[in-house]
Amino acid sequence: MNVILKLIEMINKYLFIIGMSYDTLFVIILKNNNTTFVYIMITQNELIFFTATTGFISALATGLGAIPVHFVKNNSNLVRAFASSIAAGMMISASVFSLVQEAINLKDRFPYSNYIVIIGLLLGAGFYWLTKKVLEHHPIENHPLAAGLSRKGILLFIAMFVHSIPEGIAIGVGFATGNLHFGLIMAMAISVHNIPEGIAVSLPLKADGVSTPKCALISILTSIPQPIMAVPAALLTWFFAPLLPIGLGFAGGAMIYLVLDELIPEALNDGGKTLTAWGVMLGLCGMLLISNLLNALPIH
Repeated sequence: MNVILKLIEMINKYLFIIGMSYDTLFVIILKNNNTTFVYIMITQNELIFFTATTGFISALATGLGAIPVHFVKNNSNLVRAFASSIAAGMMISASVFSLVQEAINLKDRFPYSNYIVIIGLLLGAGFYWLTKKVLEHHPIENHPLAAGLSRKGILLFIAMFVHSIPEGIAIGVGFATGNLHFGLIMAMAISVHNIPEGIAVSLPLKADGVSTPKCALISILTSIPQPIMAVPAALLTWFFAPLLPIGLGFAGGAMIYLVLDELIPEALNDGGKTLTAWGVMLGLCGMLLISNLLNALPIH
């Protein structure tokens, strides 16, 4: 009996997707006062429409980051170093204050998420390291799809592509709560957050001589996992939601390793310690400011 009571107590903390009846999504929310509320939510077709549309819009928003980068000149080592260091700061901030912190905040729903995220960080770093080793032995810079990109640019694309997977899951899970307003706010927050991430992707590419339209296209492609993952995450949130802690950590680990292995050493080599330090600080604080402003949005 004690085991059953303990199980009921655990269930009361969480929100579960119970299932679908015909084309309508049903959600049961069990409150701590043992009162059960049953809500009939948006139809399955509407759920798919909203998650796919907002996921696609969030991916397109990443391309907007290439617009301010258009004015960066690529004929200066100092400009290239400053661009890399700003991108490094933005990625560190996004990894630590957004991805990892979000995973830690999930510990009320998933009790060990604050430890699982550490495993995710190490797995992400290992994934990036292994990917780099593979590219060293099997270079793809001359592949038609990678034309004009350096090895650093390819690794940057892979890291940001992986980083977009848990964001797509977050959009889907947001709509799966049944609260349309919450889902839209979640999608909007990720869309706005994608713009500076597009800047972080485009800065090093532009400094390496990649054209602005191609920077925008590459930035958008790094966010393609968002619409792809949003729909299945919304329909199968019981499966995808528990993967968020390790997925967020994995994305953060890959980005942090990229920063330490590629961006900061390059910035130090081309611009020196002082320029690199200030670039990282400006990028980190700028991304943190954006995150704080997004967190201030009212979510009901």
